[in-house]
Amino acid sequence: MNLLAVSGSLRTGSSNLRLLEAVRLLAPAGFFVTVRGPLDDLLHFNPDIEEAGLPDVAAQWRAAVDACDVLLISSPEYAHGVPGVMKNALDWLVGGMEMTDKPFALLNATPPGEYAQASLIETLRIMGGKHLKTVSIEVPLRGSKLDAAGIAAHPEFSPSIRRMFAALEQHSTGVNT
Repeated sequence: MNLLAVSGSLRTGSSNLRLLEAVRLLAPAGFFVTVRGPLDDLLHFNPDIEEAGLPDVAAQWRAAVDACDVLLISSPEYAHGVPGVMKNALDWLVGGMEMTDKPFALLNATPPGEYAQASLIETLRIMGGKHLKTVSIEVPLRGSKLDAAGIAAHPEFSPSIRRMFAALEQHSTGVNT
């Protein structure tokens, strides 16, 4: 199962990126996790640009989403919303079919974050995505300075990530998630 892991934060060493890297470290056999670099390489979405021809980076973004089996997003919440860079990346997907029937899960590194989570779910569902609620997890890293290896080894955090993979395994075998 190919997972594309995307952080909605541009911060160097963000808790969202560290969480996704820990997910990559804990991936069991049969799971391949690609952690995408920061989303700031995408131009600001503009339908005129899209209609004139997708810029290479936008085409690569769409291809990466299309190629994955499950999209994992870990994003902070800013002012009760999704960071602009995350929303911009999603806007580049609207004109394509990459999210149609695409399973997605949300990882929350700084709970509660319910407004951003709800916004992401609404946006991705309206684009045709399928929310894997039982795969989505919270790993409360706020204030933690642990790197990805420290998160992966942490007695409280690693079981949540392992449960996420168990839920993904159930999803892949057809168990309702």
